[in-house]
Amino acid sequence: MRGLYEMDEWISGSRVVVTSLGAVTAHGAGVASLWEAVRNGHVAIGPIRGLRLDGFDAPIGGEVEALRRPKYDYLTRLGLRYPEPALDFALVAAEEAMSGAGVEVPSTRWGVSFGSCNGGIRSGEMALRRARERDTKPRDDRHLLMVPPHAMAEALSAAFGLRGPVLTVNTACASSAHALAHGVEIIRAGRADAMLVGGSDALTEMAYAGFGSVESLSARPAAPYSRSRDGLSLGEGSGMLVVVRADIAHAAGAPVLAEILSYGMSGDGYHATAPHPAGEGAARAIGSALSGAALSGADVAYINGHGTGTPKNDSAESNAVRAALGDAAQRVVLSSTKSMIGHLLGAAGAVEAIVTVKALQEQWAPPTAGFTGADPGCGLDAAPNEGRPLAMDVALSNNFAFAGANATVAYARPGTRPRPSAGFPVDDVVVTGVAVVSAAGTSVDELWRAYRAGRTLGRDEDGLRVARITDDLSRYTAPRERRRMDRFGQLAVATCRGALEQAGLDADERIGVVLGTGIGPIQSIGDFFLPVVAGGPAMANPAVFPNTVFNAAAGQVAMVLGAKGPTSTTTVGHSSGASAVTVAADLLRAGHAEAILCCAVDELSDYAIDAYRGLSLLVGRAGRDYLLAEGSITLLLERSSFARARGARILAGLGGYATASDAVGIGRWDRRGHGLERAMRGALGEAGVRADRLAAVWANAAGLRVADNPENRAIARLGLPGSCRVERPKRILGEPGGAGAQLCAALAMASWHNGFPYGPALVNSSSLGGTHTGLVLCPPIRESE
Repeated sequence: MRGLYEMDEWISGSRVVVTSLGAVTAHGAGVASLWEAVRNGHVAIGPIRGLRLDGFDAPIGGEVEALRRPKYDYLTRLGLRYPEPALDFALVAAEEAMSGAGVEVPSTRWGVSFGSCNGGIRSGEMALRRARERDTKPRDDRHLLMVPPHAMAEALSAAFGLRGPVLTVNTACASSAHALAHGVEIIRAGRADAMLVGGSDALTEMAYAGFGSVESLSARPAAPYSRSRDGLSLGEGSGMLVVVRADIAHAAGAPVLAEILSYGMSGDGYHATAPHPAGEGAARAIGSALSGAALSGADVAYINGHGTGTPKNDSAESNAVRAALGDAAQRVVLSSTKSMIGHLLGAAGAVEAIVTVKALQEQWAPPTAGFTGADPGCGLDAAPNEGRPLAMDVALSNNFAFAGANATVAYARPGTRPRPSAGFPVDDVVVTGVAVVSAAGTSVDELWRAYRAGRTLGRDEDGLRVARITDDLSRYTAPRERRRMDRFGQLAVATCRGALEQAGLDADERIGVVLGTGIGPIQSIGDFFLPVVAGGPAMANPAVFPNTVFNAAAGQVAMVLGAKGPTSTTTVGHSSGASAVTVAADLLRAGHAEAILCCAVDELSDYAIDAYRGLSLLVGRAGRDYLLAEGSITLLLERSSFARARGARILAGLGGYATASDAVGIGRWDRRGHGLERAMRGALGEAGVRADRLAAVWANAAGLRVADNPENRAIARLGLPGSCRVERPKRILGEPGGAGAQLCAALAMASWHNGFPYGPALVNSSSLGGTHTGLVLCPPIRESE
């Protein structure tokens, strides 16, 4: 097996460049419209026409008007009547970006990395409103297919035939900045040559109710960094970028707009909604972006700031810039695009990346519009009200989010920065801790015994088989820790704490959190929004709203356990846990952390069951063998050198991993299983393990024939030896949403000590829309060997 415990190679540091851009904002469709307006400080924030905001205190925002329909007709394919605005924004922006990419890359080497805060929640809101107005039970259920964030990534994959890795990130307002960082890492790791990266969000009633409930909205266009600022303005739209391996772009003669030098990520571990007042977490993200590109504060002339216009955020960001840049902060321009188009939530990072790239291209610092006078609590140069020429070779873009998720990306003008020298060795990734809370038990041993016994779990709930966790979660957290923490967060904290304890590790700034979830905090989303639908904005509960973002649970882990390293949350449907493993491993191999808590969690609230029941795919004869289960399972991943230096017990090595897309559309699979086969072979190839040397395949099969049959065909083509076991644990223990890969990994590691062959294991994981990930786990070398 290739390099499973070797450390004598060095990171190649493939350079990654931006070759094309696409945008949809309140300034209209197209990057040219966006840049011309932003360059001149034009404010597009005004009264909202497309939402019912009667009774709301701040019914203004950056609204997209009169957008044409995208060329990709997802409505006909799904049999739907009503478009999802956020998906339309993403597709139109992507059309612009892809048309100017300038490279020809094989479809299997081209992926998608997408970020969104609200996903297609507007489709859910509209379906709920339609049902309420007609006084009928909601049966507009197929529109719920548009709600999960990953539906948009899979639509983008299908629209452009991109069959490489597909990833969706939901870290609230930092989502598309994280998606950009992860997309860059996928290219640097050699798993793709080009990535379509970006994000999209539409204005929603829930966002207005939520930000209004925590008193964060301004009744006038936001005035970031100003003395008189009193809140943010919401906006909507999409930003998409094509990022390509530099040598491929240059060979093709593609336009090179900017180079992505590096990125930094961190978790505040401070508060569910407010940033650390001194900007400590944000400063670590900025500092990591600088050090990753061997930059000093003096190299940075311009920062496209997070700049929301809220009193706490703007001052905390200013403090973070001063802490990271030192004396050079007094010479940097820090301006806010949100002052002109509003806060685009999950799309903000991508759109602001586009503005940053254009600023580098044109050597122009765009202004902060609506500036009303300097605030000593901020005190940096905000380019008030008017942009100006600015010589710059390097620029940063900041995005910070609820739950303390921070991201900074560093860009350079083409040809102005020397190639950074490698600063760390390639290191293997190992598993040193695992913890479980599931319907089958609360330890790996209990999980193993339940699986081997073939015990039937759960019960029928109106056409769906459901296995729920009955364990008392309060025993895992103190009452003070549980204050305002929902059940989703409690599940995540419980297993992250257990994995740390097993590994004998205390969390700190070297330890990150990457969480995967298939359906997210749907209980909190329902608890927050349904009262608003029934009683208006006055019913919005500010204590519940912070838990409605998908990354809230990861933030709770950081706050309760102290894991303040890089944090991200993947939302790739039922393959979310596997995607979280790949993201965490990339961050570790790139030296961004020493260890990462890789948690996968999903709960089955009544809201979730209703949503699953509405999908005819899972009920009746087609899904009679399908069992839905709750679960939270955490793997503690570490750099091998860190684990060995502290004498940790290694449970497994992560030999290789790969992701591939069928690219056939939302809720569809390649019936022949070719996408999954590519993911399996890619993982085996990276691990240096031949298929005929596998000891076991832990399959994704969960009793859904339209997904299981393609997997069976793909496995049959691998050429497995007769001694290789093919295990299908979800057929017995249930499909635990996004935690399926962690379930199989835990069982694979247990199998080596319970009579199964002691050899490499392949773990399969697939979404319900044709995104597939393969993971290869290798047992540790025995002392006798």
